[in-house]
Amino acid sequence: MKVGLLKEQEYDNRVALLPDNVRSLKKLQLEVAVVESAGKGAFFSDDEYKEAGAEILSSSEVLKQSDLLVRINPFSVEEISNLNSNQVLVSLLNPHANKELIKSARDKQLTTFGLDNIPRITRAQSMDVLSSMATTAGYKAVLEAANLLPRFFPMFMSAAGTIKPAKVLVLGAGVAGLQAIATSRKLGAVVEAFDVRSAVKEEVESLGGKFVEVEGAKEREDAGGYAVEQSEQYMKKQEQLVQEHAQKADVIITTAQIPGKEAPKLIKKETVEKMKPGSVIIDLAASSGGNCELTKNNEKYRHKEVMIVGNSNYPSELPSDASKMFGNNLINFFKLIIDESGDLNLNFEDEIVKKTCVTHKGEITDEKIKEIIQ
Repeated sequence: MKVGLLKEQEYDNRVALLPDNVRSLKKLQLEVAVVESAGKGAFFSDDEYKEAGAEILSSSEVLKQSDLLVRINPFSVEEISNLNSNQVLVSLLNPHANKELIKSARDKQLTTFGLDNIPRITRAQSMDVLSSMATTAGYKAVLEAANLLPRFFPMFMSAAGTIKPAKVLVLGAGVAGLQAIATSRKLGAVVEAFDVRSAVKEEVESLGGKFVEVEGAKEREDAGGYAVEQSEQYMKKQEQLVQEHAQKADVIITTAQIPGKEAPKLIKKETVEKMKPGSVIIDLAASSGGNCELTKNNEKYRHKEVMIVGNSNYPSELPSDASKMFGNNLINFFKLIIDESGDLNLNFEDEIVKKTCVTHKGEITDEKIKEIIQ
């Protein structure tokens, strides 16, 4: 069986597999074809892929010859239309935003695996690409905030006087939020964090952050570790508390998202206008609407005297390590669906395989996604 590694779109410097990952695939008895210059943005040359045992081909040749196609970002409907029904696609799919893509894959009878569907269970941690990318986003967001802030992050004591540490408020204590807390603390900032999930309080405090809690949050065991939509009464209490803490913050990093929904609006326009001059907001939920009312996706601008950055693509700015993490996650997933002879072996009794598969043999296999599409 041949695995085809595709190049990402121009806006993304990452690549789904590195040369070391190609070597791992060769050990699984797989042939590998790589689109020319696929790894260039992550600083890996075609020669390095060749040395690892890959064949370098044009994009059209890889699409035509490969049994299993790999990419980080979703395929386009046009690409789907040119594929054969016996091909397998592995990538992020974001089915809530790409309904036409899912319909096209179903109608074409393609087998598709959405890596953003990998269940958040202990056994799947080594395959969790979302957590890997969230780690890079949380880290990079803090570095950008530190560069934009007109003040120091750490406390300084010198002959010129004492400089107080920056105050950072992190909204959402998932993987990205926890990494933002850890990085902010390493840079010497005082950190507060807010999340609707009370279970993360201990993690926040273990990293040196102070957990800001709003009583009455709704939680669900079947949410897979994600936040869920809250009541109107809760949202009002939350808004008031966030505004109080935002006014004291030098930096706010927002990471709160709800799968399949628009990102909750946690920072109102009036809150931004009450923040300290020179403050910075980094909104990691920009692509799903943003946690701040004033966020513009893929834009950095100043409102009054507050800098607002809408960026959901920070992993692309750390392409080498982000690609390494993604590729290692992917290899671990492949080990579930490839047998010792290098053939596809789909065991739908396996929870990870079952939940990650989105379309198969002309059907949408994920019940939740089926409800959305139909």
